[in-house]
Amino acid sequence: MKRQWWQKEVVYQIYPKSFKDSNHDGIGDIQGIISKLNYLQELGVTMLWICPIFQSPMDDNGYDISDYFSLAPEFGTMDDLKQLIDEAKIKGIKIILDLVINHTSDEHPWFQEALKNPNSKYHDFYIFKQGTQIPNNWRSVFGTSVWEKVKGRDEYYLHCFGKKQPDLNWENPEVRKTLYEMVNQWLDFGIAGFRVDAITFIKKDQSYQSRKSDGVDHLVKCTKTCRNQPGIDKFLKELKENTFETHHCVTVAEAPGVQYDELDDFIGDQGYFSMIFDFKHADLDVASGSEWFKRVDWTIKDLNTRIMTSQLAIQKVGWAANFIENHDQPRATTKYLKTFAEHKDAVKMMGAMYFFLRGTPFIYQGQELGMINATRNSIEEFNDISSVDQYHRSIQEGCTQQEALHYINLRSRDNTRTPFPWNDEIYGGFSDQTPWLAMNDSYTRINVEAQQYDKESVLSFYKDMITLRQHSKYQECLIYGDIEPIKSHEKVIAYKRTSNYECIHCYFNFSDEVISQTCTSNIKTVVLNNLKHAEYKEHTIILQPFQALLIEVE
Repeated sequence: MKRQWWQKEVVYQIYPKSFKDSNHDGIGDIQGIISKLNYLQELGVTMLWICPIFQSPMDDNGYDISDYFSLAPEFGTMDDLKQLIDEAKIKGIKIILDLVINHTSDEHPWFQEALKNPNSKYHDFYIFKQGTQIPNNWRSVFGTSVWEKVKGRDEYYLHCFGKKQPDLNWENPEVRKTLYEMVNQWLDFGIAGFRVDAITFIKKDQSYQSRKSDGVDHLVKCTKTCRNQPGIDKFLKELKENTFETHHCVTVAEAPGVQYDELDDFIGDQGYFSMIFDFKHADLDVASGSEWFKRVDWTIKDLNTRIMTSQLAIQKVGWAANFIENHDQPRATTKYLKTFAEHKDAVKMMGAMYFFLRGTPFIYQGQELGMINATRNSIEEFNDISSVDQYHRSIQEGCTQQEALHYINLRSRDNTRTPFPWNDEIYGGFSDQTPWLAMNDSYTRINVEAQQYDKESVLSFYKDMITLRQHSKYQECLIYGDIEPIKSHEKVIAYKRTSNYECIHCYFNFSDEVISQTCTSNIKTVVLNNLKHAEYKEHTIILQPFQALLIEVE
């Protein structure tokens, strides 16, 4: 594919509420991010994805926007944001923001006017249905019906997510035009692009008919009727032509529900977006990303298959956005490494496995430290509305309270939203006040100060990986090279990256056993090793427990 500037980036995702508090209120903010730009520059990242910082009642932690052109006061001002963009640019770091255009907050002036005056043009900015009964049996992503009754009227409005997040009516041309103007205004402000939130939900099944239920609540997942529906292509093409295409920006699509045979439309040469997140490997531990209580047994072979299938499908048409953690996922250490979540070699190995895949790597805050899940002892300790819903749905579906709490601890979005641990002092150096969300108990041993001068730390290893990808003689191969899976042991993930001049074989032992791996090519040199020694002879590589090896071959 044609080379683009964003293919070389290394992206660091910041959850601003939990990164660094600068004004002593227990909530992270933009000035806190500015104060840590040196840390991010030393890490080596080249782009920051900042989760929503817009005006919001924070029912869904900022993904419920009440004003697209004002910042939430707890995060700062537009001047603070401009300062962040300018100072980050000096350090060679670009800024992208979350673009949330499937829905707004119910406190947005548009929705408030729609409620106040059903004859207002803003009433048609949202999806309302008249009647004395709930229009259909669709279930929202966060549980319960997608329909919420309007007080004082025989009318319901639709929300695919929380009830305080009414969906915008993309069938209305004026809605689309208004959103495009907003997008262009932000691009003109100086950001480099967007991570585009829940974009496959903007088109609904216009029949609005009930479907066969899939739960004891007699409802059906709205993903069957409100996600990636026929006709969405018109909206996405128009969005691109009126916004992204007129700016040299990057767009990263959160586009669940897209099948591999549709990838060309989304990220091909004429695709709607620059790259796409694929969640299939992230959801291998549950039957559905929105039903955490339906646990699935999985193996490293399963993980390998999902990752490689995705890589090959995306390679045919475009570019991947590679990740193992984000604000909607638990910590990868706990999920993928299980009892070895704090095994330093295992954490490094797993990080290298995903980091050198073909595509742009995304690092979520704290991942570079090897942060683990936090265990909570009651549902009252959770902040995430999705976790609370899943807990009650688990019990409704037949789980005990103890089982439900176990499942929520494993998958809760609060796992990656705990405040960032800068040191082992009270509140981890995140704030000098009680944080908005309790610290992860592991912060006293897993923190920046404990790792930044330790050459054997997970943090140092991430710095080494970034340097290798970005600045070594192998950058051409590791950034732009093709990827192809290598046949491997069932507990080993292996692939090769190939350019015109180099071929690098990559091996990752996910077990605590010594494993022999055949290498069909002549070995030239070790490119990366998370352990002190590498053992190989002729065409055999001896992988030590949790070893990651990148080897240049002839």
